[in-house]
Parts: sequence; C-alpha cells; structure tokens
Amino acid sequence: MIHTTIGIVMGMVGLAMALNLWRLLRGPDTADRVLALDTLYINTIALLFLFGMRLESPIYFEAEAIIALLGFVGTLALAKYMLRRDIIE
Repeated sequence: MIHTTIGIVMGMVGLAMALNLWRLLRGPDTADRVLALDTLYINTIALLFLFGMRLESPIYFEAEAIIALLGFVGTLALAKYMLRRDIIE
C-alpha cells in the first residue's frame, strides 16, 4: 500500500519538476527563471526523500542535505548577481 502511494506521489513530483523545467526554459525574465530553479531544487529534494523512503536507504537523505545546501548557496549567488550584476565585491 505504502509503495503504491509513494509511486503515485513520485509521479506527481516528477510532473511538478517538468513544469518547473518548462518555466525555467520559458520564463519571461530572470526572476522567474531563478524562482523556477529554486523550486526545482526543492522538488529534487522531495523526490530524493520519496525515493529513499521507497528503497529504505539512508544514503538518499545525505544527498538531500547536499542538494539543499548547494541550492541555497546558488539561489543566494543568483539573487546577489541580479541585484548588483556582480557576485564578488
């Protein structure tokens, strides 16, 4: 029962990732693309969480932490670049 539910939710998260990718490629301006990339990071973390639950393996939870850290730093760097057009002062 739980594996079926996890499979269905993984499909929904996959659909959300596809829609985020569409917005990332198609976004009218840079702010939309940055938000789509940030949401794509969050959906990747959710998909890895579900995959780790399905396989009952703790290694995926460590990968989630790494992706969350890189996503946070990447979003900060892109936001700083959008504001000042320079990352390093």
